Amino acid sequence: MRRLLAGGLVIAYLAVPGLARAGTVAIFYYPWYGTPLHDGSWEHWDQNGHQPPASVYSSFFPATGPYSSGDPRMVARQMQEIASAGVDEVIVSWWGRGSAEDLRLPLVMKAAHAQHLAVAIHLEPYAGRSPATIAQDLLYLAAKGIRDVYVYHPLDFTVADWQPVTLQKPAGMRLFAATDLVGFAADAGFNGFYTYDFIDYGGAKFIRLCEEAHAHGILCAPSVGPGYNGDRAGELSLTRARDDGATYDALWKAAIRAKPDMVTITSFNEWGEGTQIEPAETKKGYLSYDGSWGLQGAAAEDAYLTRTAYWSARFHALK
Repeated sequence: MRRLLAGGLVIAYLAVPGLARAGTVAIFYYPWYGTPLHDGSWEHWDQNGHQPPASVYSSFFPATGPYSSGDPRMVARQMQEIASAGVDEVIVSWWGRGSAEDLRLPLVMKAAHAQHLAVAIHLEPYAGRSPATIAQDLLYLAAKGIRDVYVYHPLDFTVADWQPVTLQKPAGMRLFAATDLVGFAADAGFNGFYTYDFIDYGGAKFIRLCEEAHAHGILCAPSVGPGYNGDRAGELSLTRARDDGATYDALWKAAIRAKPDMVTITSFNEWGEGTQIEPAETKKGYLSYDGSWGLQGAAAEDAYLTRTAYWSARFHALK
């Protein structure tokens, strides 16, 4: 499972296009799925030897069936669902300039902006990533209107490596580091931190981490999620049961108690790791959302979107 954090200065919201305000709820989003119809081949759904559309690499089965992230109708639908859940910012997985995710970014941004959602980037550890390439990435992304960048695996580089990058980042851009080492994020010049992984960095640590962040003058953006199960994708890590929604509720409660500046959600559609809140159907051989908050069948498919709207509203009310 992805395991990191992000940071940011505790500053008032500035009316900069694309910049999420204080009290933001942000969600990690993956535009890396493909189908033969739209993309010429299956992408991700067939990982670990699976044969879509009957068999996919997730322990859950999407309510729409396996889809293409290049399908404008699907992306528009996803952004509508995200907005309906009270989310403010979509954090798009991005694997470098020229990657499939980069090529799909304009489509995601158009659909997100139509729903009044801010768009951020999850800067992944792509092949050849270095402080020098990241500095160029930030200029490239800023030109597209991106203002928040969440950096996965920031510990790939030292504080000294990061400082020239963070000092010279584009004006108005915020950088968040995925780590629980708050001092590292602050010393490296990040504006904030996030945890992404809610197994190792669970709710019990949120208060301490946010207190540390605020003491260092950076933003606290802990990550909540519904559960984790990467068995069918071949992910060799611990699972965390959803417990009919109790896992998600407990993490949200812990996050709000920590008085964060932002809350990040892992994830909208990382189906391989089973952290998604995107609607899932009840299908033989797969886990489902049945039982979540007492719901069954079709009523349970949207359960996590509905619950996210509840928690987002509670968090926004505090800001």
